[in-house]
Amino acid sequence: MSQYPGTLPSREFLWNVFQTVDKDRSGLISVDELQRALSNGTWTPFNHETVRLMISMFDKQNRGTISFEDFGALWKYVTDWQACFRSFDRDNSGNIDKNELSTALKTFGYNLSDATVTTIVQKFDRHGKGTVLFDDFIQCCILLNLLTTQFRQFDTDQDGIITIQYDQFLNMVFGIKI
Repeated sequence: MSQYPGTLPSREFLWNVFQTVDKDRSGLISVDELQRALSNGTWTPFNHETVRLMISMFDKQNRGTISFEDFGALWKYVTDWQACFRSFDRDNSGNIDKNELSTALKTFGYNLSDATVTTIVQKFDRHGKGTVLFDDFIQCCILLNLLTTQFRQFDTDQDGIITIQYDQFLNMVFGIKI
């Protein structure tokens, strides 16, 4: 990853990384190829669902893969999330606990109850240790952003309260592109 968040390494460097990741030499990187190439810092593979979400965000052709042209933006995205994650991982444990996640979410502008943060940790804690790994942190933040965007469509006065019918709720949740 780039040593400076927000900056891209040279095109040549990115091309060499892209070719290394593109194991089948198709000129496209699949979810499986990217998952094998990414590390969350704990010697365990990235969560498949997180990788799928990231590919879908940068897949301009809706193929389920990314081209070299899309790869630079994905690289920057992961690098920026890595810097963000490290800034909230106060004890440098390689994961984020409930207090660290609460601080991160407050920094992002989410005013969530303690119970909600607990639920979020439980949802994204793959190993049952009360912590969230880097890749699951990315997934958590992507989903929280998508859900918030959907919620705000109904929260026209921005007071954090909506009144919707059950059918609207289901359309809102299932309408999220994930």
